[in-house]
Amino acid sequence: MTYVSVLNPNGLKTLAANYLHGVDLSPIDEAWEMVVRVHQGRRHFSGELYILHLLEVASTLASMHLDLDTILAGLLHGVLKEGVTVKELDEKFGKDVANIVEGSTKITKVTSNSKLASQADNLRRMLLAIATDIRVLLVKLVDRLLDILVVDMVDEEQQIDMARETMDVYAPLASRLGIDWLKRELEDNAFKFLHPEDYNELTHKLESSLDERQRYVDEVIKILQKKLGESNIIPIRIIGRPKHIYSIYKKLIAQNIPLERVYDKVAFRIIVENVNECYEALGTIHANWSPVPGRIKDFISVPKANNYQSMHTTVVGPRDHFIEIQIRTDQMDRVAQEGVAAHWAYKEGQKVNKKDVKLFRELKQLVTSLQKLEDPREFLDSLVGELYDPEVYALTPTGDVKEFPSASCPIDFAYSIHTEVGDRCVSARVNGRQVPLKYQLQTGDIVEIMTSPTQVPRRGWLDLVKTSRARTRIRSWLRREDKDKALKLGREICEREIKKHDTSLKKIIKSGHIRLILKQLRCNSLDDLLVKVGSGTITVQNLIKGLLPAELRRESDQLETDLPPAELASQMVRQHAGEGEKDQAGVKIDGIDGMLVKVSQCCSPLPGDPIVGFITMGRGVSVHKSNCHNLLSSDPKRWIDVSWSGIAEKTYKVGIHVSAENKRGIFSEISSAINLENANIVDISAHTTPTDQADMTISLEVENLKHLKILIQHLRQLPAVINVRRL
Repeated sequence: MTYVSVLNPNGLKTLAANYLHGVDLSPIDEAWEMVVRVHQGRRHFSGELYILHLLEVASTLASMHLDLDTILAGLLHGVLKEGVTVKELDEKFGKDVANIVEGSTKITKVTSNSKLASQADNLRRMLLAIATDIRVLLVKLVDRLLDILVVDMVDEEQQIDMARETMDVYAPLASRLGIDWLKRELEDNAFKFLHPEDYNELTHKLESSLDERQRYVDEVIKILQKKLGESNIIPIRIIGRPKHIYSIYKKLIAQNIPLERVYDKVAFRIIVENVNECYEALGTIHANWSPVPGRIKDFISVPKANNYQSMHTTVVGPRDHFIEIQIRTDQMDRVAQEGVAAHWAYKEGQKVNKKDVKLFRELKQLVTSLQKLEDPREFLDSLVGELYDPEVYALTPTGDVKEFPSASCPIDFAYSIHTEVGDRCVSARVNGRQVPLKYQLQTGDIVEIMTSPTQVPRRGWLDLVKTSRARTRIRSWLRREDKDKALKLGREICEREIKKHDTSLKKIIKSGHIRLILKQLRCNSLDDLLVKVGSGTITVQNLIKGLLPAELRRESDQLETDLPPAELASQMVRQHAGEGEKDQAGVKIDGIDGMLVKVSQCCSPLPGDPIVGFITMGRGVSVHKSNCHNLLSSDPKRWIDVSWSGIAEKTYKVGIHVSAENKRGIFSEISSAINLENANIVDISAHTTPTDQADMTISLEVENLKHLKILIQHLRQLPAVINVRRL
């Protein structure tokens, strides 16, 4: 199937009358009168009258045998931007038409100046409308097809923008609906503008070999008819058609091969009477030609999510060329080409097809999963990520099919079931066998997810998952967790700083002064202020400015700037040196390297080292040794008191440098000494000096400063060791 064009509304009515028997088509005339009136003189970006573009959209929808409301919406989908109201459409053509037109109308007046935000707003609005009525998407897909066919009439930047959106969003959505011809048209036309040189070269080469390919197609069809006939299988038809250009291009890129080595440039389709003949035909083909391992796919017993059913195989055919063969029934072929339109759910008096119900439900789940994403870039990235072309088909223990991109893992599977299952996922059984969470799913795997109420998402999961849904859910949980940590840390910082000025957070709230502080620091609430302080978005210095009168702020600034950095750092450490743990000043470091309190890697402080915190921008507190050169060269106004307190059982990385005699077995001696002290070697590098010494740089995991000192002392006692120092 392809798009259809008619010259006037009578032609459109004729198209509709061919299948809408007994349906009053006079609303088409009324809709035509409206579009002529509101669009008089307006032109499409291609230069043609806009009403002709609308007529093409409506006639293409009619050629897909869609219902009258969809055809009317296709004809009317631009009128809302010309002053017609949704209420007028409702009164004249009914609620369904009004809703479809509203859902398929682009936002033209956006508050944001960002092109990215505008694109995200339009796609978000369209997806929400699709969740209510899938016909919105059908109108948008046909409208986009007709636009991309003539997009060469606009400037190059607009061409690329439209082609990219078509390739990333609209073609995958057409695939979701199972409308294969529409997907192919969208992809090929978008490809032409995204990669014009590759498109032209590929088109030229394919055209030059057209006669040769046609002779090969005719040869293979004759052989197929003969071999199937010998097995008493009389196919309804056998079709040999060239694969569309973009699918060939993807194969060239994926396999990194020249066009001459793409042997399956032609796909053969065998249409038979029933399902039994599908499997019999497959057996006959494999009996005559060797199948390619891993290229046999049974989408009849396990249909795709878009209801596609077919048997696929790739065999080594005549002249040793690889040929792809698809085997299906006539009904399956119709669904494969037309998707949801093959058994349209909105025809008068027709019940919704169960398979369509599942498809629509999955599209609604897609919308729901993206609704909470406010950042335009994250929204667009997640949308494109969700509209992947599935390569792996795994099953639940009850037989439900789940589709995934290549290299997906059990965590992706868990999130495809439910967010709660994903968040609590601890392990998986695949085909009855326990597998790690990094296992890569394979087609046909039966996956069972194990959960635990104490499990939470891990940051490392982001390196494993491939689906946008899983990535979005994990990031969402981590953001909430980081916000909670920032709130707790911000409260601790604020309480400490406020206490220095003989007041408390409670008193400031009670006095009402908090409102002035929130206004000065542009915070919506107290929690917002605390989170921003904890994450480093608001520095301690800015917080103090909100607390103190101007003259006291100047005095405080002067006192700080009078001290050299090293002395200021020492003073901050001395403020709580020797005090009891209960009364220690500063943020307590509990030994957990969270996102908001991190032990700096530049100086690797250990529990027991004198430390100072540095508030980073948006990443919380970075803890440094008080003599760290990076700290001393930073802005003292962003320093904060911190102290080791309530250390959990944990090890810390630290580096040491060892100089020793270059003798046999020296590495073994040093390693044994380190192991005896229950320290762990993470990394080691060594070289020999011109004076024949062995110089080693060793990265260790130790518990605290005391543990490191004991270890260094014992290393120095080794006879062959010359010197040991901490890095």
